[in-house]
Amino acid sequence: MDKMLAVFAAVVVIGLAFAAFVALQPSLTGVQQNMQQDAAQDTNSYAASPSAAAPVNNEVGQVALQTIVLETTKGNIEIQLDAQKAPVTVKNILQYAESGFYDGTVFHRVIPGFMIQGGGFTINASEKPTKPPIKLEAGNGLKNAVGAVAMARTNDPNSATAQFFINLADNAFLDASPGNPGYAVFGKVTKGMEVVNTIAKIQTASKGQFDDWPTQNIVITKAYVKK
Repeated sequence: MDKMLAVFAAVVVIGLAFAAFVALQPSLTGVQQNMQQDAAQDTNSYAASPSAAAPVNNEVGQVALQTIVLETTKGNIEIQLDAQKAPVTVKNILQYAESGFYDGTVFHRVIPGFMIQGGGFTINASEKPTKPPIKLEAGNGLKNAVGAVAMARTNDPNSATAQFFINLADNAFLDASPGNPGYAVFGKVTKGMEVVNTIAKIQTASKGQFDDWPTQNIVITKAYVKK
C-alpha cells in the first residue's frame, strides 16, 4: 500500500511539473520574441549610426571644389569651379591659370547689364596664343545667372579656348535649349562681385575691332588656384 501511495505521489509530482512547464511556454516564447526584436532594433541602430557605418570615400563620385583667384587692378575676384558638371572646361581653365596664361590679360569687353569678358587679350589688344579649343559643355544644369562664369566662344559651339565672361544679369538666352547650343557655365563668383560691378560701370570706347573696350585698363595681374 505504501509503495502504491509513493508511486501515485511521484506521478502527481511529474504531472504538476509537466503542467507548469507547458504553462510557461508562452512566456518563454514571448521573451525570445522580445530578445529578437531588441536585437533587430540594435542592428538597425548600428546600421544607421554614422560612426558605425562603413567609412565614406568622399573622392568616389565627388569632385572637390576648387577656387580660382583673379587679382585685378580693381580688386580680387574669386571663382568657384564646378568640375562635377563641367569637367573638361574646369580642367582647361585650371591649366591656363596654373601656367600663368591669364597674368597680364585684360577684361577687354564690358557691357553693363549683360557681362564682362576677359582672359584673351593684352593691354595693346594683342590676342595671346592658346591651346586647341575644347568641346562645349552647355546644358550641364548650370545657368547663365548673375555671377555665373561661362566660356566665351565664336559661332562654332566647340571653339572655346581661354576667354571667359562673368554674367551681370540672368541671361537665360545664353543657356542651352533646343536649337541653341548655349554657352557653358563652369563656375560662379563667390567673392568680389562688387569688383565685377565696379568694372561693369567703367566707360567703354572702340579700340581696333572692339566696340566695348574699357577706357581704363582692367588688368588681371595674377590668376591662381586658391589653396
